[in-house]
Amino acid sequence: MKQLSERTSKFTDSVIRRMTRISNQYNAVNLSQGFPDFDPPKEITDRLAEIAPLGPHQYALTWGAKNFREALAKKQNHFSGMNVDPEKNIVVTCGSTEAMMAAMMSVCNPGDKVVVFSPFYENYGADAILCGATPIYVPLVPPTFCFDGDVLETAIKTSGVKAIILCNPSNPCGKVFTKDELKVIAELAIKYDIYVITDEVYEHILYEPNKHVYIATLEGMADRTIICSSLSKTYSITGWRLGYVIANDEITDRVKKVHDFLTVGAAAPLMEAATVGLNFSDEYYKELQAHYTHMKDLFTKGLRDIGLSFTDPQGAYYVMVDISDFGYEDDNEFCIDLASKIGVGAVPGSSFFKEDINNYIRFHFAKRDETLNDALNRLEKINILKK
Repeated sequence: MKQLSERTSKFTDSVIRRMTRISNQYNAVNLSQGFPDFDPPKEITDRLAEIAPLGPHQYALTWGAKNFREALAKKQNHFSGMNVDPEKNIVVTCGSTEAMMAAMMSVCNPGDKVVVFSPFYENYGADAILCGATPIYVPLVPPTFCFDGDVLETAIKTSGVKAIILCNPSNPCGKVFTKDELKVIAELAIKYDIYVITDEVYEHILYEPNKHVYIATLEGMADRTIICSSLSKTYSITGWRLGYVIANDEITDRVKKVHDFLTVGAAAPLMEAATVGLNFSDEYYKELQAHYTHMKDLFTKGLRDIGLSFTDPQGAYYVMVDISDFGYEDDNEFCIDLASKIGVGAVPGSSFFKEDINNYIRFHFAKRDETLNDALNRLEKINILKK
C-alpha cells in the first residue's frame, strides 16, 4: 500500500492523555491531564437542564450563536479594554485546540516558520507541522522561565518566520509574562512584521501579585494579535469544547472559512447554556481566583512539607517538580513508577521541552481538597523511588 502522510509520520500520541490512561491503569490519583474534579457553576448546568428538552438542537450560525458572541465580546471588552465587535471579530470554535489550528492555518503557508516558547503545550509544534510550517523553539529558562530577548530576535530573524505562539499564563510552567516582557515581544513582532497567536485560556487563573496583560492591547498589536482561548478552564467545562478566536475582521473572515471546513460549528445547546457564564459579574472571577489560590497553597505546601523541589506557579494550575535527586535518567520511567508504585499520575516534563531537559514532572492541582490530600498522602512515600 502507498505510504501514509509524511508530515504526521513522526507524531506520537498525546503524552498527557497517555499518562491519564496509565493513571487509570494503576488506579492512581490523576494529576496529569488538566481537568477539574469539581462541578461547573450551577447556573450554567441549570440552564443546560432547562434547554435540554427545548433546544436549540440544530446548527447554530457557523461562527457562533449571536447571543454567545455578544456576551463574549462584552466580557472581553470589560476585562481587556478592547473594542471587540461580536459580528466582525469573533469566531466560536470547538475548543481552543481548534481555535489554534484555525488561526495557524489562516496565517501559515507551507514552508513558513513559527516561533514557539519552550516549554510548550504539546499541540503547538504539531499544529505548525500540520500547516506545513516549521516550529522554531526559544527557551524559557528554568527555574524562573524567563527568555532572552536577543535569542528571541535571532529566532525571529530566521527567514520565513510568520508568527509567534504565546501561551500566557503558560502551560506547563505557570509563567505569567510581565508587561515589560510582552513589550519586548510586541516590539519584535512589529519590527519584523509577524503575527502573535496567543493562547489565553488561563487568563483568570492568577496568583497575586501577578496580573494578566493582553498583548493585543499594547501599542501596534491590535491588528497583528490573534487571541485563541476557551471557556474550559474559567468555567470548569473542559468537556464542552467551547473555544474562540478574536482578531481583526480580515483575519476572522479567513478563520471563519477554515473553521467551517474543520468542524462546521460549536455545539448549539452548549453555547446557549454557557452564555450564562459569560454574563457573570466580577464577583465570580474574584471567587475563582480565591478558589485556585487555595488549591495552589494547599498543594504546594504539601509538596514543600514532603521535601520536593518545585517552581511556584504565577498562573494556570500546574506545578513543575524537579526530580533530579531521584537518580532517573528518563522522566517517562519516573512517571510510570510514580503511578504504579506511589499511586499518583504526572506528566514527564521532557514532553514539553525542546531542549534536552528531563528532570521535571508536571502535576496539576485543579482538584477538590480531598483529592489533593489523597495525592499528598501517597506522595509521602515518594522517596522509595530514589535510586
